[in-house]
Amino acid sequence: MKNVDLNNMKLVNEFINIQNELLSKVNLVNSFDISEIKTIAGVDLAYWDANKTTYGTCCIVIIDYSTKEVIEKVYSYGEITIPYIPGFLAFRELPLVIDAVKKLEICPDLYMFDGNGYLHYRHMGIATHASFLLNKPTIGVAKSYLKIQGIDFTMPENQIGSYTDIVIDGEIYGRTLRTSKNVKPIFVSCGNWIDLDTSIDIVMNCINQESRLPIPVRLVDIETHKVRKQFMEE
Repeated sequence: MKNVDLNNMKLVNEFINIQNELLSKVNLVNSFDISEIKTIAGVDLAYWDANKTTYGTCCIVIIDYSTKEVIEKVYSYGEITIPYIPGFLAFRELPLVIDAVKKLEICPDLYMFDGNGYLHYRHMGIATHASFLLNKPTIGVAKSYLKIQGIDFTMPENQIGSYTDIVIDGEIYGRTLRTSKNVKPIFVSCGNWIDLDTSIDIVMNCINQESRLPIPVRLVDIETHKVRKQFMEE
């Protein structure tokens, strides 16, 4: 167990260096005109264990931003080789994300991740980290709150579209967003090459009455559960 811990510490130091290097290249300013966004991809991953081995699947669902119709779905799967270390989930998930992206016939204009982006200990959640491999603007949409430095979020008013900023050490990490009345909020943060106001606008434009989650994230969440179930039943 001590050897495993030592190996993990080596990984942590390597991962921190990579995150710090990438952080210097993050730009939370729109790299596009909103009229250019025609397609949005939702990205999510799911895991399962079999024969003492952990496997994962990454699903991507692309919708037409105007009609909200699904226009492409792909998935990848494989053995997970990176251990789970809090704060470094992207390193565990990115190989499957890239494998899934390679299968796409459509190149989406924006990626929306089921997870965090700038709302992260070192501003390098999966949505932010992945942007450098995808070369597209990204948004992080999390269902649960990642508490950083013991800071809790402030609950927004019970009105559709209301939000509160998540401020840590005087910096805005993301927003707690109420997408529907009388339901739990979600947590939105920039990934990269997009500002927070635009991220909120796009998320809200992808909300319907079926879920508090934006359509790309809701659909891809369903898809990952479906694909995982198929593999677990084999």
